[in-house]
Amino acid sequence: MNAIGYLRLSVRDQSRYSLEYQEQAIRDYCHRNNIELTALFIDNGYSSYNFDRPNYKAVEVFIKKHKGKNQYVIIMDHDRFSRNLSEALAKIGELEIRYGIKVLATHEPVDLDPSDPNVFMQRAFRYLLANEELLRIRKRTRQGMRHAQESGRFVNRAPFGYVNAKDESNKSILLIDEKKAEIIQKIYRDYLAGSPVHLIYKDVARLGFTVKGNSAITKVLSNCLYAGQVRVIGDRTHPERYVKGLHTPIISEGDFWLAQERLGNKRPSKAQASEKFPLRGILKCSCGRGFTAGYSKGKRHYYLYYRCIKHTNINLPGIELHERFKQLLKALSLSTDQMEYLAVTVKTMLKTALQDRETQLTGKTKQLEITNRKIEELEERFFNKEIELDTYKRWYSKYSIEKGHLMDELSKLSADNKSAWDRLHGVLPKLTSLADIYERASVKFKHQLIRAVFKHPITYSDGTFRTPSISELFMLQYPKIKEKGLLFLEQPREIPFCSP
Repeated sequence: MNAIGYLRLSVRDQSRYSLEYQEQAIRDYCHRNNIELTALFIDNGYSSYNFDRPNYKAVEVFIKKHKGKNQYVIIMDHDRFSRNLSEALAKIGELEIRYGIKVLATHEPVDLDPSDPNVFMQRAFRYLLANEELLRIRKRTRQGMRHAQESGRFVNRAPFGYVNAKDESNKSILLIDEKKAEIIQKIYRDYLAGSPVHLIYKDVARLGFTVKGNSAITKVLSNCLYAGQVRVIGDRTHPERYVKGLHTPIISEGDFWLAQERLGNKRPSKAQASEKFPLRGILKCSCGRGFTAGYSKGKRHYYLYYRCIKHTNINLPGIELHERFKQLLKALSLSTDQMEYLAVTVKTMLKTALQDRETQLTGKTKQLEITNRKIEELEERFFNKEIELDTYKRWYSKYSIEKGHLMDELSKLSADNKSAWDRLHGVLPKLTSLADIYERASVKFKHQLIRAVFKHPITYSDGTFRTPSISELFMLQYPKIKEKGLLFLEQPREIPFCSP
């Protein structure tokens, strides 16, 4: 008589039997019963809930290959075979019917009759206990993970930007990978500046961003760990929530919630920009659809065109459109006199604004305290079963985004006075050469520049660009630009100030 031995030990196994102990028990059983052990298969680190284990699959392949040559599959105990009552009994029945093979534990006699009702009941009871123990193991694991999360500890594999480590008490903790953390900061910075996700991915991939997939950037932007938060998984009695983590944040909590707001409200554009088509993804048709771009074959050459996929009769020559847009940017650029006047005016306004900073800081701090209390009261109402889970999630998201805005405002208000002026003083001279900056910039920074100047989508018809509004900084240029037929504001507003 021949038999196949099978051993199993999972990663979170609570069994007191090691693989060595199991093997010795199987060999001793075969020796006592004059059975030849023809093969031994071991699954180390695989779940007992199903049979999707590489070496158990190898057992079935071995049985098929040597059909009729083996009569038993020997296991030390039934919980080594499976902890799923229904699947275990079905698999035992399948092996008996298809291959004439008995599954025997080392405490069972060789002449055991699987069709005996008492044998069936004994096995069913053993698998029931094993199944119950598996559920207990899972429950303890979930409780342990939840306890770790509530204490601010992240226990899984570190995301890009962090590395797994141990603290003084030998518990898991995340440490910052400085080089990768700079890439994470760049992703958030570029996204909040208005860069499309696909361009951010191309940019950071060259810098060493190794996460693959179409949603790689979105996953980074949605990961609260980067803001120093740990997501506590919700269940039937506890809502999902965020707690302050024990690790050091890479980006601010305010930036994280601002990114969540954008992710929730903004649909990704299908039209992707490229160096050859810089206005693709920016330019809109009058119907609201974004223009696509490509080349059309003429008699002698290929010609660049922008077109609407709905109104196929609208084809805008790319060379003409690009040249016209450069003329618009050149016209928007401030003259030296305007820039000097603006510098004096803005510096005066900045000083006045900075004088009110303390008052604003106090007000925003109180608003943040109120928002934090709202979040605490919301959690208390949920725990007291005064509101449903869907209501809790909706208001938690709203309050968290509100909190993110307040933290972002507090961060800006807390900035150093001198550094604020230095930054502004460094930017102002660049406003005299928008067209030159646009010409030299990559397509990603072209888009950032356009979004900084134009607050809404841009359309184009009969040689004129149209948009509802532009940045207040360039409104003093608008009358001349309109007169040249370069730009028309469809909802024009009163010019707030003019040049001297």
